[in-house]
Amino acid sequence: MTLISADWSAPPHIRALTTTRLGGCSEGVYRSLNLGDHVGDAPERVAANRELLRQQLQWQKKPQWLSQVHGTGVVKASGAGVVEADACWTDEVGLPCVVMTADCLPVFFTDTKGGRVAVAHAGWRGLVDGVLEQTLTVFPDPADVLVWLGPAIGPKAFEVGDEVRSQFCDVIAASNRAFVATATPHKWLADLYQLARLRLNAAGVQQITGGQYCTFSQTEQFFSYRREGVTGRMASIIWIT
Repeated sequence: MTLISADWSAPPHIRALTTTRLGGCSEGVYRSLNLGDHVGDAPERVAANRELLRQQLQWQKKPQWLSQVHGTGVVKASGAGVVEADACWTDEVGLPCVVMTADCLPVFFTDTKGGRVAVAHAGWRGLVDGVLEQTLTVFPDPADVLVWLGPAIGPKAFEVGDEVRSQFCDVIAASNRAFVATATPHKWLADLYQLARLRLNAAGVQQITGGQYCTFSQTEQFFSYRREGVTGRMASIIWIT
């Protein structure tokens, strides 16, 4: 199993990582570590992959899985069943918070003392609607928050239309820097990482790392919905040890 650990200055008792598509038992378009149970993969293979992950990370508590809707809902993790939301947080030791992605941006949060953690699923809709700002509300002081941007579709692969660009620029005018015009009229390449940084900076967060991966172009490492259509999901996970 190949995992990517967060590259940030969080306290050592905070674990934050993203899975790749490598190291599981799913087959075909879901090869191999698909952790999404909503994408058409055989349920027994998804269950086996989740058990492999549990054993690898030696969890003692059930993780909080979410039913994601590209919204701004944030819940406190309990590990009791699946909850509809796009971000979750906890201050409980040993309780993993999880979001799943296959091009959307996973965003990890903790404070400088590591007293609480959160992770958010930020596609462009959730990002423009404020899922990151909503997640920040569970922390007393945004200036004390550390953020890591996990693997997402990169700025050379994410093509959007005028309507997406205008929604971001209507909120933060400087967002125009995150869009590059293509040869096709009314089409732009969008930088999700830069858009997230702008939103986080505006909310008071200054300590932001990550943003070097591209799920679309790194085909052997990552699932990509935009590249493949029917595909698996990676999990982005954070917990307090």
